[in-house]
Amino acid sequence: MLADEHSTSLFKKAHGLTFWEMADKNDSFNQSINNAMVSDSNFLMDIILRECGDVFLGINSLIDVAGGHGGAASAIAKAFPQMKCTVLDLPHVVEEAPTDDHVSFISGDMFKYIPPADALFLKWVFHDWGDEDCVKILKKCKEAIPPREAGGKVIIVDMVVGSGPNEIVTRETQVFFDLFIMFLEGIEREEFEWKNIFMQAGFSEYKIISMLGVRSVIELYP
Repeated sequence: MLADEHSTSLFKKAHGLTFWEMADKNDSFNQSINNAMVSDSNFLMDIILRECGDVFLGINSLIDVAGGHGGAASAIAKAFPQMKCTVLDLPHVVEEAPTDDHVSFISGDMFKYIPPADALFLKWVFHDWGDEDCVKILKKCKEAIPPREAGGKVIIVDMVVGSGPNEIVTRETQVFFDLFIMFLEGIEREEFEWKNIFMQAGFSEYKIISMLGVRSVIELYP
């Protein structure tokens, strides 16, 4: 596949394939990505569960969308053993996932279908995609969850530019990530940009919980 001369993806310009196409075709690259995501979850989920674990209260079933090898889902399931936790990811990811007594895995494409659950969890997903694709994912999310009065919500862990401590290291890190995510043609969003895609997808309300410097937890309601 030849790199698209109109693409701004630095990864595709360098390799002739998108980041996701490379993961599908190269086993060692795919494994490296999944290992990195598990390491990130091992670090982050302890903090999320300690600082804002209330976002998971009352949820009976949760799907970790694009959850890789289940690092985040496993941590949530252990903290809330009554919750049924499932990971949805692409076939080449799921087939290499380790066995986990607390988490089940489903092979699928979040752009096409997300199985129903009380809540959906998406960590470091939306910044990988442009607005149009994010709206598509969010519409599939909205179809998968019950109404708000029945407990339905989407829990997002991602960057909200301008949120968090007003410190130089936070601002520098946000700028760094804004440049870094260009390799995927991704976007780091300010609150008004998040609100725009939420409203386009048909959601009614959201709440941002700033934590861990550059990352936030967003509760999104239908």
